Amino acid sequence: MISKKLQEAINEQIKNEFHSAYLYLAMAAHCEAENLAGFGKWLKVQAEEEMGHGMKFYEFLIDRGARVTLQAIPQPPASFKSMVSIFEYVLEHEQKVTGLINRLYEIALQEKDFAAQVLLHWFINEQVEEEKNATQILEQLKMIPEKGGALLFLDRHVGKREAEKE
Repeated sequence: MISKKLQEAINEQIKNEFHSAYLYLAMAAHCEAENLAGFGKWLKVQAEEEMGHGMKFYEFLIDRGARVTLQAIPQPPASFKSMVSIFEYVLEHEQKVTGLINRLYEIALQEKDFAAQVLLHWFINEQVEEEKNATQILEQLKMIPEKGGALLFLDRHVGKREAEKE
């Protein structure tokens, strides 16, 4: 049986994961409107990943006999200043999510919920990868002029991203 405190925290995280998906989808739409389909694809794959993360938490609660309570998702911004600003936002957002996952892990420890700790180990490792990917793209973007040909090259490169098989 999962504790009420942990159940509520995981329901909150489901909302956070779906919000992340919505945010990345808004970023993808912006990129596609700017004719940067590669970045759009990368961000759509990211959105799909975040939906998958939300569903992992959803299924975990269902498997534990807990109640899933879906919460309202804030509306994301519709436009962004530049590709650098988008990936600064991505990195900042992923760092925030890392903090949220760490907080969930602390609750799982306090509640002595070993099954939740196992689940959260996967998310902890995933966040290392998320921050690394965001940092790499951001740093590459900072090396090139915003409207230069190198941006188009990087757009094609990131557009080769495929959805991960889990």
